[in-house]
This record gives sequence, C-alpha cells and structure tokens, in this order.
Amino acid sequence: MSTTQEPAKTASATPSATPSATWSTTPGATLRTGTHPDPARPDAGLTFVSTWSTGSPERQRATLDAIATAWSTRDWPHEGLLSYAVYAGADGDTVLHHSQWRDEDAYQDFFASASNGRDARNTDIDAAVPGIERLGLLKTRLYRSWTGAAERADREPGAIVIVRVDFEGPDADRQRAWVDGVMDALEGDGTAGGGLLAAHFHLSTDGRQVVNYAEWTDEQAHVDALSAAGEGVGAPTARWRRVREFPGVLSDDSVARYRLAHTFVPRGA
Repeated sequence: MSTTQEPAKTASATPSATPSATWSTTPGATLRTGTHPDPARPDAGLTFVSTWSTGSPERQRATLDAIATAWSTRDWPHEGLLSYAVYAGADGDTVLHHSQWRDEDAYQDFFASASNGRDARNTDIDAAVPGIERLGLLKTRLYRSWTGAAERADREPGAIVIVRVDFEGPDADRQRAWVDGVMDALEGDGTAGGGLLAAHFHLSTDGRQVVNYAEWTDEQAHVDALSAAGEGVGAPTARWRRVREFPGVLSDDSVARYRLAHTFVPRGA
C-alpha cells in the first residue's frame, strides 16, 4: 500500500485538521483474492499509486510474499480503505502498489490513528527483504475511463500497463484537456480492435501528472501495439498527433507492464 511513502508519525506529521467524518476503526478480517480491483468503482474518491524497487526477480518474489504475509495475518486497517492490490513488474524488479480510499478524510483518519498497523506491516516486510527502495507515491483521483468492445467488457486483464505523463507545472485544466484528447483519439481510431480492454485516467492531486491505469489482454498484446505501424494506440493520425504535441508535457514515456500478484479487501465487502 502506498502509505509506506508517508513519514513516520510524529507531531509534525499528524494532520492539523480534525477529519470531518467519523470512521469505524473496529478490526475486521482481511481477505486476499486473485481478482483485479475495479479502477472505476464509484465509491473510491482517492487512488494511491506507488512503486518499489526490489533489485532482482528473487527479491521481487520475496517482497510479494512478505506483503501477502503481513496483510493476510492482520485485521483490515480501516473502513475507509476499500482495496489494496500489489503487482509484479515485468522487469523482474519493481512492485506496484494500488490502493483505493473512500476520500481524503478517511485516509487522514487512518494516518492519524496509532492502531492502523502501518508500521508493523512495513517492519515485517523490511525484515524479510532488507533494502527495498521506495521510488515514489502519487495521490490521484479518477477523471475518465475508456472501455473497449462490449464483447470484452467482462474479460479479466492479463496485464496492467501504467503510463505516467508529467507536465511542466500544476494545472488541473491542462490535465483534463490532455485526457480528453486521448479519449478522443481512442474513440476515433478503432483501438477497440486491439488488446486494450480499458484505460482509466487518474489526475494527480497536485495538478502535475496523469496516470493511465490501462487493462490489456496480456503483455504481448501491449508489446505488439507499441510496435505496430499505422493503426491502434499511438497511430500516426491527426488525433494522436495532437496528443503527442500537447503543450506543457515534460515527459510521456514512462510506461511499465505489470501482472497482478495479490488483492486485499475487507472480508465481507
């Protein structure tokens, strides 16, 4: 879960404002599943995305195992946490964390609580695999989702591709305009015939980045789409040219493929 990116809980790290909502912190069981989270679930007001570097395929597997143990053996930490999923990077090194929260108040209430179990989980994981490098955290909100052909709507993705776009400064209007341009290109260029099942565009809350959580049939379908000439995602069309030449984009080449390792949800959810 991306909460590992936060500083240790000290007086300075505790939120200055008291959350406006009152949340249940009664412990409940944690359920581990092999089902992908729904990036577009309507009750998720915040999505956290973070990445760890483990150093090798062996350490990547050990990290995923340690995460599974740390979470499966403890109660669910907070009612406002809706789901937490971890993924193995195709590079044999990285681990992706994707957590969905009801809203900012729920997360702040969790973070301020001394009984949330965050430190205990992290201690266990770091003891099992010392030297994990935390690469960064993005707090985002879903803006728009694109879905492919209707006959593939219920297909479970075989690969998740994370595309991160960085802008030159905070500008929420620019974030939305860029996503709108990509949606127009996806709708207009026959992309539904490829291996892309869905694309979920999240805006970072600081206004500087867009994260596309894209669901693909499998890794090879994404590799083929990138190498294909003249059709599909990124084709040399007017719509995609406008996306590539969009003003204010610093970088749009951060692309990584992942497979789901574990999803954790509160039992009975």
